[in-house]
Amino acid sequence: MNQARSRIAHAVLAFIISLVSISFVNSVARADISLKDIKDREVVLERPAARLLIDDGRYLVALALIHQDPASILAAWPRDINRVGEATYARYARAFPKLEELAVIPSSAGTFDTESVIAAQPDVAVFSLGAGPDEAQLAQLEAAGIKVVFIDFFTNPGRNLEPSLALLGQITGREQQAQDFITFRREHMARIAEAVGDPADAERPRVFLEAHAGISEDCCNSPGKGNVGDYITFTGGHNIGADILPRAFGRLSLEYILTANPDIYIATGGPHLARTGGLVLGEGYDEATARAALERMAERPGIAGLKAVQDGRVHGLSHQLLNSPLDILAIEALARWISPDRTTNIDPAVTLREINDRFLAVPLEGTHWIDLR
Repeated sequence: MNQARSRIAHAVLAFIISLVSISFVNSVARADISLKDIKDREVVLERPAARLLIDDGRYLVALALIHQDPASILAAWPRDINRVGEATYARYARAFPKLEELAVIPSSAGTFDTESVIAAQPDVAVFSLGAGPDEAQLAQLEAAGIKVVFIDFFTNPGRNLEPSLALLGQITGREQQAQDFITFRREHMARIAEAVGDPADAERPRVFLEAHAGISEDCCNSPGKGNVGDYITFTGGHNIGADILPRAFGRLSLEYILTANPDIYIATGGPHLARTGGLVLGEGYDEATARAALERMAERPGIAGLKAVQDGRVHGLSHQLLNSPLDILAIEALARWISPDRTTNIDPAVTLREINDRFLAVPLEGTHWIDLR
């Protein structure tokens, strides 16, 4: 009898343990994803996004760093191919044919459209800081069951880029992959910081970075306080745009640039400037084509007389590397140009090979930085 009771007791105990185990597993499976976005908003997701909406095509490249098939989790995007480049988009479309079928919504550079976002039926919508819905539109999206998360790779990348990539990892269930790349980026940033040191302001070379060089006859787009201007400071330079532009981005007059007479001239460009005869480089372009385009930029009236051009300190950078976690390649290139004596052990080409091997679902190809000499 005692043995029978013992067997029954053990069976009951085993049953209870199994119920507790099942309950625990189910609770883990249903565990909410709690996060705080770049606007310091609390957002709770029931599960990783299965239908994600993004308002900037470059976020596709960021997702490709942490997900081997980023298109599989997308519901809508702006199809702003100019931001990633036609050659890059073509390779992504070949790798992920679903891209051609996605709903199209306005980009962060356009006017926000609540109806198109709701019509796409995303479970999570990712918007760029400084763009996206206002408070009334946000309430409409949330009422439609759409979770909204703000990220920032543009305005203040020094502070917001890594947290933004971590947010993409949380949203998509790729936290570890995001952390792996963040660790990789931090190691490279630390190497640059150690190499450059802390040069005195008086010793910093004056840098003029012309964004989208040759996009029009008017001069000249430039970073101000924030954006890539922060990278110029980080790599040992003095951004002349920051002296008069209070925001992350603005325009400088040719007269101001001539007066500042920078020591280094850096132009950014990409395939989107082919139609205007501007600086073309990036995927689909070889070094000879990119260098010839950079030479045209340096020969323009006014620019040709700058000290930087006379001294041969003229460089070109793919704009597609900016406003993206791939900015580490741009930062390494800037370090080589701005602090050449201190950064002989920094090589963005080596870094690119490692990124292609370890992270990117679609490897980055083409000429993304170039020297005039």
